Order: sequence, then structure tokens, then C-alpha cells
Amino acid sequence: MNLSGTLVSAGRRFARPLEIVRGYRRADLPADVASGVTVGLISIPQGIAFAAIAHLPPSAGLYSAVVAGIAGALWGSSRHLVTGPSTAGSILLFSILVPLVPVDSPDFLAAAALMAVFVGLYRIGFGLAGLGALVNIASRAVLLGFTTGIAALIGFGELVNVLRLPLHRSPSFLANLAGVLTDLGQAHLPSAAIGLATIAVVLVLGRIDRRVPGPLMALIAVSAGVAWLGAARLGVETSGEVPRALPELSHFPLEHLAATGVLPQLVVGGLAVALLGLFEAVSIGRVAATAGGERLDVNQELIGQGMANLAAGVFSGYPCSGSFNRTAVNLESGGRTQLASVFAGVFILGAILAFGPYTALLPKPAIAGLLIVAAGSLVDRAGIRRVFRTSQSEGVILVITFLATLLLPLEFAVLSGVILSLGLYIYQSTMPTVVPAVPDEEFRHLVERAGAPACPQLAVMSVRGSLFFGAAQHVEDALLGNLGENPGQNLLLLRLHGVDRCDVAGVEALERVVRAYRDRDGDVFLVRVRMPVQEIFDRSGFSAYLGRDHVLQQEEAIDWLFEERIDPAVCIYECEQRVFAECQALEKHHYDAALPAYVPRDRHPICHLSVEQFEQALRAHRGRAELLDVREPDEFRRGHIPGARLLPLRTIMSEAPGLSRDRPILLVCRSGRRSTRAMHWLLDLGFERVCNLKGGVLSWRARGRPLVVE
Repeated sequence: MNLSGTLVSAGRRFARPLEIVRGYRRADLPADVASGVTVGLISIPQGIAFAAIAHLPPSAGLYSAVVAGIAGALWGSSRHLVTGPSTAGSILLFSILVPLVPVDSPDFLAAAALMAVFVGLYRIGFGLAGLGALVNIASRAVLLGFTTGIAALIGFGELVNVLRLPLHRSPSFLANLAGVLTDLGQAHLPSAAIGLATIAVVLVLGRIDRRVPGPLMALIAVSAGVAWLGAARLGVETSGEVPRALPELSHFPLEHLAATGVLPQLVVGGLAVALLGLFEAVSIGRVAATAGGERLDVNQELIGQGMANLAAGVFSGYPCSGSFNRTAVNLESGGRTQLASVFAGVFILGAILAFGPYTALLPKPAIAGLLIVAAGSLVDRAGIRRVFRTSQSEGVILVITFLATLLLPLEFAVLSGVILSLGLYIYQSTMPTVVPAVPDEEFRHLVERAGAPACPQLAVMSVRGSLFFGAAQHVEDALLGNLGENPGQNLLLLRLHGVDRCDVAGVEALERVVRAYRDRDGDVFLVRVRMPVQEIFDRSGFSAYLGRDHVLQQEEAIDWLFEERIDPAVCIYECEQRVFAECQALEKHHYDAALPAYVPRDRHPICHLSVEQFEQALRAHRGRAELLDVREPDEFRRGHIPGARLLPLRTIMSEAPGLSRDRPILLVCRSGRRSTRAMHWLLDLGFERVCNLKGGVLSWRARGRPLVVE
């Protein structure tokens, strides 16, 4: 793409908000507003909680939820992805900043905001450069395992809040699980009842009518009930009062941060946070896209995430990403477009300014119950079943990613699944399929079928995969291994329609295969070579080495090989199979056991005559030469050279004593291969003047010479 095209494409991506607003339908407004309010209600306590994880003031989490949620929705691709503070991002940010800046100092908040700016610039750069394909290294199995693991972590964590257990939380899931089992008897019954009631209301309303905003209705009903009964009297915790203040512009002490050496560390750390968020946000976006029946533009989503982080950094926030639980609530609440996230941001801001004191009425167990329902909706049960039914190896990757999400830090969970996926991909890429092909039952198409009866002379092999440096040795070993197992198959027909690319190592591997076959007086032929691969063959010189006439047409290849290269003597006398259509009409006879199966071609001087030379020899030795046709009787009757006597190859050794050693012997067969074999045998027996018609009856007929038909 030229520079002007690149600028136009970038302009369209940054004009995404106009596209969203112009295409908005009024019919979607009620659902988006209801979903936005529900997401906003949940985002307030979560924003405070996530900020606490990062050791930042509550306002940082709330402002991030407002501005990042709005910017991420307007510039992103997904209709349902909600952007804001996240557990993994908060933990990673804290771990990066702790060694650099004193916690609870103004520089700590400034460094967090500046890192959000760097994260935003990185992600915008990724999107403009079209690097969204990087996330494809996380396979479907990895995403399912990670999503299911996150759902389990969210559900388990919120179960603790529902039961209000006195648990000293640990980074270890197993330690937390052991603590829950130990403290289960200390569960707070009113909190548990409120959480379970919230879950029940959401599920019941969802079964009655999916259009009803169940989470919002449940939260309002339960909050009203708790307010009427009295949260303090019940001993139920609420989310707490939110401070009233607008987001302020961030102050970036760049000179101070550069002088203390913090700035370069923020640049590097921002890249790590950007990469983690890249997988996290796009993974969530894809899950939401699948659930919502839409297609995700990954590069546009990266730009949306970049704009969200830029906005968060400028307005006193910190690095953000897609949120699993808030996205799930958005889907569960029936949000239809990106404006649901915008309304959520507006609601959070309005709640901060006008209803801050009233947010203290939201019971924490009710919010936890909503998040448990949302976590359950993240689990793609049908997708998991499909993975286990389809691929055992991907099922293993799914399970390992799920366990890694539970047991390892989140920043390593996706990484572990990605490494496994890459390992599986590399393994599969270096092990292309190399399998024999045989005709189907109607002899119309070649089909890949291992263990099928094989032709003793011709191997037909299909290769599927890339012939690159990592796979070339496997393909070479498979082809030469087949030759070693079937030494008589000195002809190889390679079907390369499944080879999408080839490099120098692949070319050299094919050259070694060709050399091995030609060393055995055989040869290699190709069919169905893709154009990009053919171009590599041409540029590398392999086409010239192989011979351009060795690239055959699929429909004519087998017939041509039967006409030109396959030895009919083997077909008729040695082969018990009828693999190809051309085999079906052949008479099958057996040699006498005394007949040699193979004669080296260089043992005797041989005499191959063209049609003209053969005619001259007949005239020169008229009445004295023995003209012997070594084909079978049916072939002989269908057409033979005038004056020829039938002497099938299978009987020539037993009839040889009756042949005169003083007379020249002229041999003929269908294509010249059986007569060549007869010539070698007679020379071995001491006959000195033996010649063969090169090309046999086929060449005789092609030159317009007469045949006698009986």
C-alpha cells in the first residue's frame, strides 16, 4: 500500500466514532441504557477495588473506568467489550512500579498515568502497523482454557465475598481454596442469602424473558430490600461512598522521572503491559464477538485500546484493558452496541458527581452474585466439548491453560498456553502429511489411503504441508523410507497440491529424492504443483534438474506413465495387484521360477533400433531374421507387425533352445520394455545378434506402419 493509501486507512480508523454514531439505531437505545447502568453500577466498586490492588487512590480506578470505557468503545471494534481497570493489569502495574517509585507518593500516580500513555501509544502503533495477527498465536483452545480459568477465578473470588468469609487472601489459588474449605463454617448467612437471592432473580428473569435487564432489576430489588431492612442491622457490607470530583489532567514530571532513571523503565514496562493487554483485550473481544454473533477487527480494536489508555493516562488514570466480568455483564444485560459502554462511563461519572453517597447502598454480596452469574456466562461449554471431540492435543492445551490460569500469575497463564500452541504448531508444521494415494473404487480420483495395495513399480505419494527447512527432512525421510520398504517402486509420482510453500531446504530435499530414484534407474514425476511453489522450483533450478517434461497433468499422468515408463512385463508376470484402471484389462500370467526378475542394463552392449532402422534390418535380413513378438496372445491378435511370430516373454527362456544362434533376432513388444528384458536374457544365454524395436508397437503405429489384426 502506498503512503496516501496508508494515510487514508489510518484516517478511517481514527474516524471510527463517526461511523458508530451514524449507524446507530434508536431501537437499540433502551437496551444499551439499561446495560450501561448495570455495567456502571458494577464498575464503581470494581474500579475502587482494582485501584487498591495497584495501590492507587480510588479516583484513579473510577476515572480509568469512565474515560477508558468511553474511548475504548468509540474507537474499538467490538460492540460488547468493556474497557477499564483489570485484575491482571493492576497486579502487573504494581509489580513494575514498586521497585521504581515510592508507593503512595505523587510520583507513583504520575508514573502510573505516564505508563498508560506509553501503553496507549504502543497499542495504537500495533493497530496501525497491522500487527493484530500477533494475537493469532493464541489458539482457540488457549482462549477457551484462559476464559474458563478466569471465570473460575472470578466465580471463586466472588463466592468468598458472597459468603463473607474471614479469608486472608493469597496469590495462590490452592491456598485460597484450602482457606475457604477451612473457614466455610464461618460464612455470614445474611450476606450469603443476599448473594444467592441476586443470582436466583437474574436466572429466573433470564428464563422468563431475555429482553428484561435481569442484572439491573436484581441489583435494584436486592439493594432496596437491604436498605429497608438496614444493612448495618444485617451486618452486610456495602460498596462505600464515592468521592465527588471530575477527572483532572495528569501532571507528568518528565525531567524528574528521566533524571531518576524511571522514564526508560516505564518505556520498557509499558511494552510489557501493552503486550499482556493485547492478548487479554483481544481474547475477551473474541469471546464477546462469538457470543454476540459479530466479527472482530483486531487492528481496530488495538487502536481502540490504545485510545482508551491514552485517555486514561491523560485524565489521572492508569493502564486499562478489556474486562472479562464487565464484558460478561454487558452481554448478560442485553447491551447491543458500543454505546452501552459509553452510557456506562457516563453513568459512572454521573454517579461520582451526583449519587456518590447513594452508592453506599449497593450491597457487596449482591454485586458478587451478579459477577458469579457473569462468570458462568463466560464458559463456552459447546466450544469446550467441540475441542475435546475434535483434537486430543488441543484438549490437552485447553486443560493446561485452564490450570495455569488458576495456579500461575495471570501474565504467565496466556503465555503458557501460547507457548504450547506454538510448540504444537511447530511440531505439526515440521511433520507434513506424506501418505500413499490410490484410485478410488471407480478409478476416477486418487484418494489418500495408507495400507492400500501398492503397485510394485509406481509409488503415488501425496504431500500436505509446507516444504520449509523445518519440514524438509521429514518429507525426505518419508519418501525415501517408502522407497526402502518398496525397492521395486523405482518410479515416484508426487502430488504436491497440498504444498503451499517451499524454500531452499525443501528444494534440496526433493533433489536428493530424485537422485535416489535415478540411482536405481528410476525417476520422479510431479503433478498438481501450485504456482508459487512452481516459481520457487523455476528460480532455484530444480525444474531444470528434474526436467520440465516431468511435471505431468493430473488426468493424464497414470496413463502416460503406463505408456512410457512402467514395465508391462512386471504388470503381467510379477504383479498380483490391479491397482490402476490401466491394470484391469491386462492378462495376468506367472513367470517360470527360473526366469530372472531383473537384469542390469549395462551387462551387454544393447541394440535399440528406431522404426526406420528396424525396417532396414528386416529388409537386410529378409527371410533369415527371427521377428519375435513377446507380448501376450490377446495383444498379438489385436495387432502385430507383419511376419512376426508370437513368443510370450513368460515362455522365452523355455523356447530359447529352439532358436537359431546363427540368425539375427529382432524383438518387439507393446512399448519396448518387455522386448528389452527379453533382449537381455537372450544375450545372457549367448545369443549375439539381438536387437529391439525402440518404442515397440506404439512407435510403429505412430509412424503409420501397417499392423496385422487377427
